[in-house]
Amino acid sequence: MENFDTQQHVIQSCRDQDVKFIRLWFTDILGMLKSVAITIEELEHALDDGISFDGSAIEGFARNDESDMLIVPDPSTFQVLPWRPKEQAVARMFCDIQIPGGDSFVGDPRYVLKRTLSSAAKTGFTFYISPEIEFFYFKNSENPQPLDQGGYFDLTPLDAGSDLRRETVLALEQMGIGVALSHHEAAPSQHEMDLRYTDALTMADAVMTYRLLVKEIALRHNVYATFMPKPLPDHNGSGMHLQLSLFRGEVNAFHESGGDLQISDVARHYIAGLLQHAPELMLVTNQWVNSYKRLVPGYEAPMYVTWSPHNHSDLVRVPAHKPGSEDSTRIEYRVPDAATNPYLAFSAVLAAGLKGIAENYSLPEPVLSSTESLSATEIAQMNLKVLPASLGDAIEQFEASELMKETLGEYVHSTIVANKKIEWAEYRSQVTPFELSRYLPML
Repeated sequence: MENFDTQQHVIQSCRDQDVKFIRLWFTDILGMLKSVAITIEELEHALDDGISFDGSAIEGFARNDESDMLIVPDPSTFQVLPWRPKEQAVARMFCDIQIPGGDSFVGDPRYVLKRTLSSAAKTGFTFYISPEIEFFYFKNSENPQPLDQGGYFDLTPLDAGSDLRRETVLALEQMGIGVALSHHEAAPSQHEMDLRYTDALTMADAVMTYRLLVKEIALRHNVYATFMPKPLPDHNGSGMHLQLSLFRGEVNAFHESGGDLQISDVARHYIAGLLQHAPELMLVTNQWVNSYKRLVPGYEAPMYVTWSPHNHSDLVRVPAHKPGSEDSTRIEYRVPDAATNPYLAFSAVLAAGLKGIAENYSLPEPVLSSTESLSATEIAQMNLKVLPASLGDAIEQFEASELMKETLGEYVHSTIVANKKIEWAEYRSQVTPFELSRYLPML
């Protein structure tokens, strides 16, 4: 009855807001947003029966000879798109993918996250996330020419994107996506928006909406927005730092009053799980060849498996919170980049932490000095584990990971490996402008 009421609410909302078109959204296995538009006349049919499509045409959706699939809208995700006309308006709903017969398609990233969240719920946990998502504004998509030379927290006239950010924040809030803050980041024409805490599934949908909306608003102003992890060689790349917490009901399971850093044993085991399994996760948290250009010395990006209360170059950080604000106790996972598939990345990060909790992983001592200032000798003496330095390294770690096979499922796991091996082979065969300019005149 509740689902029927939700469907009727969507239909009535369309009538009230003069909605003519509804875009049905889902993602492929790499996190690329896919869409099919229906008219209001087809909405009730779509809600009741879904919309059929050819799954073999979607990256990662081909499953043997099974190509017929269904897009099934989730009515709880209905929102009107604020950048489209108000008359004959356009709305969107996120969708789940089913195979004929009604079973969920195991290659659907949204289903993977739902399944992982269900596993957490069985142990009493609800998973909350607040991402800090960075991106660049450029003059066009062919040449990464910044709009400004601003730096961290700079304001106009150095920050040429402040009006673009303002318009984007207002549009996000019209769609029910809360923005905690927005600002110019460290690199020229680089920006960041932090989305307000919510449950992981809602947040994954929000990240997909956010990335599209940032691009749509930019295009309206003849500007190109990109979430490419490292578009400028001599400046910081774009990360998606994740503020994470687990709750038991209304209680923050990461908090413990009076303890060291005021974090609980649950939080410590969770951090230990992230540290232990981080190299295995990176094919989903950092899935592109370009992702590993960001993870180099000098740009506050993690390269080692370390944690600390304050260093911004560590893999995991424990941010301070105000006394009495137990709900804000959290950990920050800093390696994911802005171009990840949020459904798979959130699944992987949750699974690693839950593994640490279930098996009581021991948390090593924090690294109190910046890893960027450590010498090779010091790193060897401290026996620091190194994160994968290339897509090839990440493929090797991910392919051998039993945790990732179990979390993502055999189908998603093997499909990602196959896709990324092709990307890595294509990249390795390229001769870059750097190589030509460096070697051709002298060799």
